Amino acid sequence: MLALAFVAVAAANARADFLITPFLGSAFAGSTTLYDLDVGAANSQHWTFGASVGWLSDQIFGVEADFAMIPGFFENDSGVQLVTSSRVTTLSGNVMAALPLSVTRESLRPYVIGGLGLLRATAEDQLNLNESSNLTALQLGGGVVGLVTNRAGVRFDLRHARALSRDITLRGEQTSKLSFWRFTVGVTLKY
Repeated sequence: MLALAFVAVAAANARADFLITPFLGSAFAGSTTLYDLDVGAANSQHWTFGASVGWLSDQIFGVEADFAMIPGFFENDSGVQLVTSSRVTTLSGNVMAALPLSVTRESLRPYVIGGLGLLRATAEDQLNLNESSNLTALQLGGGVVGLVTNRAGVRFDLRHARALSRDITLRGEQTSKLSFWRFTVGVTLKY
């Protein structure tokens, strides 16, 4: 009975936060084996925006749903532009592991994150060789979140997204059909 009382008190003191984070940032260091007329465009830097909704306990673990869009992913800014419109969209479900609140004391709270989801790449070009691909993707990364007030804060996040399917290049290498890094800054709203 004494053990049950301790468990009940510990459970009553535990809390979790529901976090909504709209974000803006940059996708960079991309690579692709998908059809890309503007060669090297995926490796360029592109704006990205989106939002995540998550639940994070005061202990270690949390979960998150993340949505991001990268317009112009297959388009170059210089030279002849054969790709007229393109974008990459990601939707993933992730598991978070963060330092407990007992350690961070409501200051910056570092976390690591990983999960699976969908990656959709579309490109339209002047030759009408339009392409769209739906790929299963893996997201891994980390960052920090810190509250400025009781209800609002800031989150800095760095993630790597990679399609799980692979292609063999002309040199015989197996490489991901699409991968890129994403750095974002967001305003976190806590409920």
